[in-house]
This record gives sequence, structure tokens and C-alpha cells, in this order.
Amino acid sequence: MSILRDRNVEFDVVEYIKDPPSEAQLRHLLEMLDVEPQEMLHPGSFDKLGLNLDDYAEREALIGLLLAHPEVMNRPIVVRGARAVIARPSERVEALLD
Repeated sequence: MSILRDRNVEFDVVEYIKDPPSEAQLRHLLEMLDVEPQEMLHPGSFDKLGLNLDDYAEREALIGLLLAHPEVMNRPIVVRGARAVIARPSERVEALLD
């Protein structure tokens, strides 16, 4: 995260594929991001699973999908205090720093 490095902001990296969030952590992230689960889907990686997005129209089904397949999660997610952003594009991180 070059924006964080450029501003000398300390940060931890959590690799969600290697260390997926628990259901409680995922729900907390959704709250902090103030987004619906479908907004956390990375467009390209969902297609690679060969699943039909229509089968995941309900919120709980999408949360289950994100828990079962963290690789479809749009990332990086940057958390600062009680706020978070999906940092795509990376300039979105600046909203947390100002």
C-alpha cells in the first residue's frame, strides 16, 4: 500500500485467502464498510469459480459465499478505527487518512 507507506502510516497486512475472516469478523467488516455483501465481490474472481451469481441473491447466501470462498472478496480492505474502505482504487484509502 504505497499511499500508506508514503505517509509513514504503520499498518498490518491480513491475507484473507491464507487467513479468512470468521463470520463475526466478516459481518463487522460489512458494517464498517457500510456495504452490501455483493459489493465485496471481486468481479473477475467470482467468474473463475463457475458459480451462478443468481444463486446468491440473498444477503445470507452471499455472506456464506464470502466465507466459503474468501478469494472472491474484493481487496484490499483498509481499516482505520471504526471505518473501512475497499481500496480499489488505492486512492480510496486517502478518505481514511484525512
